[in-house]
Amino acid sequence: MRRHVHTSVWRAARRRRRGGGHLAAAHRPPAATARRPPDGRTAVAFALTCLLPLLLAACDSLPGKPTEADRPLRPAQVVDFATLYGDNCAGCHGADGRLGAARPLNDPVYLAIAGADRLRQAVATGVPQSLMPGFAASAGGMLTDQQIDIIVNGMLSRFGAGERPDPATLPAYATRDPGDAQRGGAPYASYCASCHGADGKGGEKGGSIVDGSYLALVSDQALRLAVVCGRPDLGMPDWRGAGGARPMSDQEISDVVAWLIAQRPRIAGQDN
Repeated sequence: MRRHVHTSVWRAARRRRRGGGHLAAAHRPPAATARRPPDGRTAVAFALTCLLPLLLAACDSLPGKPTEADRPLRPAQVVDFATLYGDNCAGCHGADGRLGAARPLNDPVYLAIAGADRLRQAVATGVPQSLMPGFAASAGGMLTDQQIDIIVNGMLSRFGAGERPDPATLPAYATRDPGDAQRGGAPYASYCASCHGADGKGGEKGGSIVDGSYLALVSDQALRLAVVCGRPDLGMPDWRGAGGARPMSDQEISDVVAWLIAQRPRIAGQDN
Protein backbone atom coordinates (compact mmCIF):
# COMPACT_ATOMS: atom_id res chain seq x y z
CA MET A 1 0.00 0.00 0.00
CA ARG A 2 2.76 2.39 0.94
CA ARG A 3 4.67 1.45 -2.12
CA HIS A 4 1.69 2.19 -4.31
CA VAL A 5 1.17 5.65 -2.77
CA HIS A 6 4.79 6.52 -3.06
CA THR A 7 4.75 5.52 -6.70
CA SER A 8 1.62 7.60 -7.37
CA VAL A 9 3.11 10.67 -5.68
CA TRP A 10 6.28 10.29 -7.61
CA ARG A 11 4.42 10.00 -10.89
CA ALA A 12 2.27 13.06 -10.12
CA ALA A 13 5.32 15.12 -9.27
CA ARG A 14 6.95 14.03 -12.45
CA ARG A 15 3.90 15.03 -14.44
CA ARG A 16 3.85 18.44 -12.76
CA ARG A 17 7.48 18.94 -13.55
CA ARG A 18 6.84 18.03 -17.15
CA GLY A 19 3.78 20.22 -17.43
CA GLY A 20 5.54 23.11 -15.74
CA GLY A 21 8.44 22.73 -18.14
CA HIS A 22 6.13 22.91 -21.12
CA LEU A 23 4.29 25.88 -19.63
CA ALA A 24 7.54 27.70 -18.96
CA ALA A 25 8.74 26.96 -22.44
CA ALA A 26 5.48 28.24 -23.85
CA HIS A 27 5.76 31.55 -21.96
CA ARG A 28 9.48 32.00 -22.37
CA PRO A 29 10.20 35.14 -24.45
CA PRO A 30 11.75 34.41 -27.83
CA ALA A 31 15.45 34.81 -28.05
CA ALA A 32 16.63 38.00 -29.79
CA THR A 33 17.43 37.48 -33.43
CA ALA A 34 21.12 37.95 -34.02
CA ARG A 35 22.03 40.59 -36.66
CA ARG A 36 23.99 39.34 -39.55
CA PRO A 37 26.88 41.52 -40.70
CA PRO A 38 26.15 43.36 -44.03
CA ASP A 39 27.46 41.68 -47.13
CA GLY A 40 29.79 43.43 -49.64
CA ARG A 41 27.09 44.80 -51.96
CA THR A 42 25.18 46.40 -49.13
CA ALA A 43 28.32 48.08 -47.86
CA VAL A 44 29.17 49.48 -51.32
CA ALA A 45 25.64 50.83 -51.82
CA PHE A 46 25.73 52.50 -48.44
CA ALA A 47 29.10 54.09 -49.19
CA LEU A 48 27.90 55.41 -52.57
CA THR A 49 24.78 56.87 -51.00
CA CYS A 50 26.92 58.80 -48.58
CA LEU A 51 29.50 59.92 -51.15
CA LEU A 52 27.17 60.91 -54.02
CA PRO A 53 26.08 64.28 -52.54
CA LEU A 54 29.72 65.14 -51.90
CA LEU A 55 30.71 64.24 -55.45
CA LEU A 56 27.89 66.29 -56.95
CA ALA A 57 28.83 69.29 -54.84
CA ALA A 58 32.46 68.95 -55.88
CA CYS A 59 31.53 69.11 -59.60
CA ASP A 60 30.85 72.84 -59.29
CA SER A 61 34.45 73.46 -58.34
CA LEU A 62 36.17 71.27 -60.91
CA PRO A 63 38.80 73.13 -62.96
CA GLY A 64 37.75 73.88 -66.55
CA LYS A 65 34.02 73.70 -65.95
CA PRO A 66 32.28 76.39 -68.06
CA THR A 67 30.51 79.12 -66.20
CA GLU A 68 26.97 80.19 -66.98
CA ALA A 69 28.34 83.00 -69.15
CA ASP A 70 30.45 80.53 -71.15
CA ARG A 71 27.58 78.24 -72.04
CA PRO A 72 26.11 78.66 -75.55
CA LEU A 73 22.83 80.49 -75.83
CA ARG A 74 19.76 78.93 -77.30
CA PRO A 75 18.78 80.51 -80.62
CA ALA A 76 15.80 82.30 -79.08
CA GLN A 77 18.04 83.81 -76.37
CA VAL A 78 20.36 85.71 -78.73
CA VAL A 79 19.75 89.47 -78.42
CA ASP A 80 22.94 90.88 -79.96
CA PHE A 81 22.33 92.79 -83.20
CA ALA A 82 25.67 91.87 -84.78
CA THR A 83 25.07 88.16 -84.16
CA LEU A 84 21.47 88.22 -85.36
CA TYR A 85 22.33 90.22 -88.48
CA GLY A 86 25.37 88.09 -89.24
CA ASP A 87 23.47 84.81 -88.90
CA ASN A 88 20.32 85.83 -90.78
CA CYS A 89 21.01 88.75 -93.12
CA ALA A 90 24.69 89.05 -94.02
CA GLY A 91 24.68 86.10 -96.40
CA CYS A 92 22.56 88.02 -98.93
CA HIS A 93 22.89 91.68 -97.91
CA GLY A 94 26.60 91.77 -97.09
CA ALA A 95 28.58 91.61 -93.86
CA ASP A 96 28.09 95.32 -93.14
CA GLY A 97 24.99 95.77 -95.26
CA ARG A 98 26.95 96.40 -98.47
CA LEU A 99 28.17 94.51 -101.53
CA GLY A 100 25.85 91.54 -101.11
CA ALA A 101 23.89 89.71 -103.76
CA ALA A 102 20.69 91.40 -102.55
CA ARG A 103 19.81 95.04 -102.01
CA PRO A 104 22.23 96.86 -99.65
CA LEU A 105 20.64 97.61 -96.30
CA ASN A 106 23.37 99.99 -95.23
CA ASP A 107 21.68 102.79 -97.15
CA PRO A 108 19.97 105.72 -95.40
CA VAL A 109 17.85 106.45 -98.49
CA TYR A 110 16.46 102.94 -98.69
CA LEU A 111 15.81 102.76 -94.94
CA ALA A 112 14.02 106.12 -95.02
CA ILE A 113 11.81 105.08 -97.94
CA ALA A 114 11.04 101.63 -96.55
CA GLY A 115 10.37 102.68 -92.93
CA ALA A 116 10.40 100.59 -89.78
CA ASP A 117 7.02 98.90 -90.29
CA ARG A 118 7.80 97.68 -93.80
CA LEU A 119 11.26 96.50 -92.75
CA ARG A 120 9.75 94.56 -89.87
CA GLN A 121 7.20 92.95 -92.16
CA ALA A 122 9.89 92.03 -94.70
CA VAL A 123 12.06 90.37 -92.06
CA ALA A 124 9.12 88.55 -90.50
CA THR A 125 7.21 87.29 -93.55
CA GLY A 126 9.62 87.76 -96.45
CA VAL A 127 9.24 89.73 -99.67
CA PRO A 128 6.68 88.56 -102.25
CA GLN A 129 7.98 87.62 -105.71
CA SER A 130 11.55 87.50 -104.43
CA LEU A 131 13.98 84.99 -102.97
CA MET A 132 13.77 86.47 -99.48
CA PRO A 133 11.99 84.15 -97.03
CA GLY A 134 10.28 85.02 -93.79
CA PHE A 135 12.40 84.70 -90.67
CA ALA A 136 9.70 84.87 -88.00
CA ALA A 137 8.86 81.67 -86.16
CA SER A 138 5.26 82.08 -87.32
CA ALA A 139 6.48 82.03 -90.95
CA GLY A 140 8.68 78.97 -90.54
CA GLY A 141 11.82 80.80 -89.43
CA MET A 142 13.57 80.88 -86.07
CA LEU A 143 13.38 84.52 -84.97
CA THR A 144 11.18 85.77 -82.16
CA ASP A 145 9.33 89.09 -82.36
CA GLN A 146 11.91 90.58 -80.00
CA GLN A 147 14.78 89.48 -82.24
CA ILE A 148 13.10 90.96 -85.32
CA ASP A 149 12.74 94.27 -83.49
CA ILE A 150 16.44 94.14 -82.58
CA ILE A 151 17.42 93.62 -86.23
CA VAL A 152 15.17 96.40 -87.52
CA ASN A 153 16.12 98.91 -84.83
CA GLY A 154 19.78 98.02 -85.25
CA MET A 155 19.68 98.65 -89.00
CA LEU A 156 17.91 101.97 -88.54
CA SER A 157 20.38 103.17 -85.90
CA ARG A 158 23.59 101.84 -87.47
CA PHE A 159 22.89 101.85 -91.20
CA GLY A 160 20.51 104.79 -91.32
CA ALA A 161 22.72 107.32 -89.57
CA GLY A 162 24.11 108.86 -92.76
CA GLU A 163 22.70 111.67 -94.86
CA ARG A 164 18.93 111.44 -94.92
CA PRO A 165 16.90 113.11 -97.64
CA ASP A 166 13.93 115.31 -96.82
CA PRO A 167 10.97 112.93 -96.28
CA ALA A 168 8.76 115.31 -98.26
CA THR A 169 10.89 114.73 -101.37
CA LEU A 170 11.09 110.94 -101.15
CA PRO A 171 9.43 108.96 -103.93
CA ALA A 172 6.91 106.35 -102.89
CA TYR A 173 8.26 102.92 -101.94
CA ALA A 174 5.75 101.29 -104.29
CA THR A 175 3.20 102.55 -106.78
CA ARG A 176 0.19 101.22 -108.61
CA ASP A 177 1.11 103.24 -111.69
CA PRO A 178 2.45 100.67 -114.17
CA GLY A 179 4.28 103.35 -116.12
CA ASP A 180 4.70 103.53 -119.88
CA ALA A 181 7.55 101.64 -121.51
CA GLN A 182 7.44 103.84 -124.62
CA ARG A 183 7.84 107.01 -122.56
CA GLY A 184 10.50 105.32 -120.42
CA GLY A 185 13.09 105.49 -123.19
CA ALA A 186 13.55 109.26 -122.80
CA PRO A 187 14.24 109.39 -119.05
CA TYR A 188 16.40 106.28 -119.41
CA ALA A 189 18.56 108.11 -121.94
CA SER A 190 18.82 111.13 -119.62
CA TYR A 191 19.53 109.39 -116.31
CA CYS A 192 20.81 105.88 -117.04
CA ALA A 193 22.45 105.57 -120.46
CA SER A 194 25.67 107.35 -119.47
CA CYS A 195 26.56 104.37 -117.24
CA HIS A 196 24.59 101.43 -118.65
CA GLY A 197 24.80 102.24 -122.35
CA ALA A 198 22.22 103.52 -124.80
CA ASP A 199 20.65 100.07 -125.15
CA GLY A 200 21.14 99.03 -121.52
CA LYS A 201 23.77 96.41 -122.35
CA GLY A 202 26.47 98.03 -120.28
CA GLY A 203 28.94 100.87 -120.54
CA GLU A 204 32.18 102.07 -119.02
CA LYS A 205 30.70 102.67 -115.56
CA GLY A 206 27.93 100.09 -115.27
CA GLY A 207 26.99 96.62 -116.38
CA SER A 208 24.06 95.39 -118.43
CA ILE A 209 20.63 95.97 -116.96
CA VAL A 210 18.79 94.19 -119.77
CA ASP A 211 20.49 90.85 -119.25
CA GLY A 212 17.83 88.17 -119.41
CA SER A 213 19.10 86.24 -116.40
CA TYR A 214 19.20 89.38 -114.26
CA LEU A 215 15.72 90.51 -115.24
CA ALA A 216 14.33 87.00 -114.71
CA LEU A 217 15.67 86.97 -111.13
CA VAL A 218 14.57 90.41 -109.95
CA SER A 219 11.00 91.48 -109.26
CA ASP A 220 9.33 94.62 -110.57
CA GLN A 221 9.59 96.11 -107.08
CA ALA A 222 13.33 95.38 -106.96
CA LEU A 223 13.75 97.27 -110.24
CA ARG A 224 11.84 100.23 -108.82
CA LEU A 225 14.04 100.28 -105.70
CA ALA A 226 17.13 100.15 -107.90
CA VAL A 227 15.97 103.25 -109.78
CA VAL A 228 14.80 105.09 -106.66
CA CYS A 229 17.60 104.19 -104.23
CA GLY A 230 20.43 103.34 -106.58
CA ARG A 231 23.30 101.16 -105.37
CA PRO A 232 25.51 103.38 -103.22
CA ASP A 233 27.86 100.48 -102.51
CA LEU A 234 28.52 100.20 -106.27
CA GLY A 235 28.57 103.94 -107.01
CA MET A 236 25.13 104.03 -108.65
CA PRO A 237 23.25 107.27 -107.81
CA ASP A 238 19.67 107.32 -106.62
CA TRP A 239 16.68 109.01 -108.30
CA ARG A 240 18.28 112.42 -107.75
CA GLY A 241 20.96 111.62 -110.29
CA ALA A 242 24.60 112.65 -110.22
CA GLY A 243 26.30 116.00 -110.72
CA GLY A 244 23.38 118.14 -109.63
CA ALA A 245 20.96 116.81 -112.23
CA ARG A 246 17.26 117.36 -111.78
CA PRO A 247 15.71 114.55 -109.69
CA MET A 248 13.49 112.14 -111.54
CA SER A 249 9.77 112.67 -111.15
CA ASP A 250 7.48 109.89 -109.92
CA GLN A 251 6.19 109.46 -113.44
CA GLU A 252 9.68 109.20 -114.91
CA ILE A 253 10.60 106.58 -112.31
CA SER A 254 7.55 104.49 -113.19
CA ASP A 255 8.22 104.86 -116.92
CA VAL A 256 11.88 103.78 -116.64
CA VAL A 257 10.82 100.74 -114.58
CA ALA A 258 8.24 99.90 -117.26
CA TRP A 259 10.98 100.19 -119.90
CA LEU A 260 13.17 97.77 -117.96
CA ILE A 261 10.31 95.31 -117.48
CA ALA A 262 9.69 95.39 -121.23
CA GLN A 263 13.24 94.13 -121.79
CA ARG A 264 12.61 91.02 -119.68
CA PRO A 265 12.58 87.91 -121.90
CA ARG A 266 9.43 85.89 -121.92
CA ILE A 267 10.01 82.43 -120.48
CA ALA A 268 7.47 79.67 -120.93
CA GLY A 269 5.72 78.82 -117.68
CA GLN A 270 6.88 81.96 -115.92
CA ASP A 271 4.84 85.06 -115.21
CA ASN A 272 6.14 88.12 -117.01
